[in-house]
Amino acid sequence: MSESEERKVESGERKKEKGPSAAPAMIAKARTYVARLIWIVCVLAALVLAVGALLIALGANQDNGLVRGVLNLADTADLNLFSRTNGIKEFGPPDAATKNALFNWGIGALVWLVVGRIVAGIVRPRS
Repeated sequence: MSESEERKVESGERKKEKGPSAAPAMIAKARTYVARLIWIVCVLAALVLAVGALLIALGANQDNGLVRGVLNLADTADLNLFSRTNGIKEFGPPDAATKNALFNWGIGALVWLVVGRIVAGIVRPRS
């Protein structure tokens, strides 16, 4: 091993011995991962609401297992605040179910995206 390689090894060992200096970098990395996870969860919730609204607007067969699963996920993601049956705004006939789903779940999807971006921005470390 050459002299320069020995110096690199020694300096690397010294860095490893200084444990507390590595802690802020590890915390920043963990906060970055948590911020990404928060953003991914919020985007997925918004996507489920948007797809659920689209399925209702297209008149998809709600007896189908996949459609029923997406609608159940959307009912969970709307947090009962943006519900298609008792949401922010309730429309009357004709096509009340479609209008309710598009409006309430659309607003819910936007809220998920905005809140997710804000929370992820708060959690993400500043560089």
